Amino acid sequence: MSAGARLARLLALVPWLVAHPEVTMVECAEHFGITPDELERDLWLLVVCGVPGYGPDQLVDIQFWDDGVIKVLDPQTLAKPMRLTHEEALTLLVALRMLAQLPGVERRDAVLSAAAKLERATGAVGSADQVVVAVGVDEAVAATVDEALAQGRELRIRYAAATRDEVSERTVAPLRLLVVDGVAYLEADCRLAGAVRTFRLDRVLAAELGEVVVATSPGEEGAPAPDMTDRSVLATLALAPAARWIIDVHGATVRRSDGHAVLVDLPMKSLDWGVHLVLSLAGDATVVEPPELVQAVADAAEAALASYS
Repeated sequence: MSAGARLARLLALVPWLVAHPEVTMVECAEHFGITPDELERDLWLLVVCGVPGYGPDQLVDIQFWDDGVIKVLDPQTLAKPMRLTHEEALTLLVALRMLAQLPGVERRDAVLSAAAKLERATGAVGSADQVVVAVGVDEAVAATVDEALAQGRELRIRYAAATRDEVSERTVAPLRLLVVDGVAYLEADCRLAGAVRTFRLDRVLAAELGEVVVATSPGEEGAPAPDMTDRSVLATLALAPAARWIIDVHGATVRRSDGHAVLVDLPMKSLDWGVHLVLSLAGDATVVEPPELVQAVADAAEAALASYS
């Protein structure tokens, strides 16, 4: 059984035992569809769980080892089934709506079903809180990427570059999908670049299926390293908390952190790419070096400001 399934059972177990006092081990195991040995392991795990502090009076207290009868002496905060707040439910609903629109999602029907049930439970249907999420990805592109990932096939795409005013045609072997700050990206082995690249799906103008390939996932033995840059060209940036996501997304290396700003070394695809990234962070990143990037960012910012009266 998966850890997720066991966690769900553990969360349901204590409220059920509170509602059914003096139930036997055999009866409880039958109700949850497990063996008495599995139930005993669950109970031993529960009695070492509790609330922060984790002293003797802050742990779940269940007696079950004397006569085969289960007695809940102190359920802590688990006396009743957990309920999401309205804000928590809407946050989860937004995530489900977004997930349902992304390619490569298994059991999309289950995602949509869960979203519909959650929407009914929150009373969002037909109300001002009704959740509508659009990820900005062309439906035909999303469907083609979905099919390529499912069948292990190449993609031929027309891609609008973010740093230059050009559209390129590429053949890529999809590896995986990423979602960062609500934006969907496709990580793929690009034949044109001869390396792994990351493509924003909302910049893919068209896509069609290519040949069947044997594509390995990043991190597997023999897979191409997801190194999307020339690591001999490094920039040193000071990042505010709002910009720390680039550490994971772009493979930056942390030099030091003082609790607020973080100093990182960031491998750049090109000088233009670095300028575009820094300007897009809207003041949450400061270039320390190299000097040519410092100057290029200053020139680009000055040119942009000159466009305004």
